[in-house]
Amino acid sequence: MKNIKVVSLFAVVAIVTTGCYNQPGLVADSSYNRTKTGAVTGALAGAAIGYNTKGHHKGTRAAVGALIGALVGGGTGYYLDEQANAVAKALGTGVSNDPLAAVDPNRDIIVNKYPDYVRVIFRDKMMFATNSSKLQPSAVAKVNKLKAVLMQYPQTTVGVAGFTDSRGGYEYNKKLSEARARSVANLLVINGKKPVVKGCSYNKPLIANDTPEHMALNRRVEVYLYSDPSKMSDPCK
Repeated sequence: MKNIKVVSLFAVVAIVTTGCYNQPGLVADSSYNRTKTGAVTGALAGAAIGYNTKGHHKGTRAAVGALIGALVGGGTGYYLDEQANAVAKALGTGVSNDPLAAVDPNRDIIVNKYPDYVRVIFRDKMMFATNSSKLQPSAVAKVNKLKAVLMQYPQTTVGVAGFTDSRGGYEYNKKLSEARARSVANLLVINGKKPVVKGCSYNKPLIANDTPEHMALNRRVEVYLYSDPSKMSDPCK
């Protein structure tokens, strides 16, 4: 009987983790790794809680806990996977976790997926004039496309961070990077919910500020999309 319950537990995990694998409408990333990871983690946690609860029928409770945990964990992961693909499609790009994508000079917009959030990088050259925090018309159009997607995900917590190169003083660049981030954030207010804004100056460069080309890669605005606000971290560190 115990073996049957154990098999049932793993069957639950398998069903949930594979059931979302072939969802339609994918853009560039069809792996849904976050969905599967969240489902497995949730299932194991739910099973442990169910098994350790006092009373009889521990195996049954473990299986039920696994199902609930998998659905919750997998649902969170699926939410982020779907959102990443929707954002990439709206912005005319794909989803990439290639660490070199962020330093590819041929890419003005990069959409990355991480375990707890989605990151969208907007290159400075397509966003602002030199020493300006006013969005150019083409940039406004791109950010508004992102907003249209976010309106379909009202639970998302949004963070926006600005980054500069290392020319000029730290405080000047901090103010400029924050002003640029705020220009983007002002367009991403959803149902009165304002994004968290940070100006990172020339902290956290993507690449050494040793050539004009590299400096151009470091000048950027990053938008972070979290399904769980407790997972937010400081983008400047």
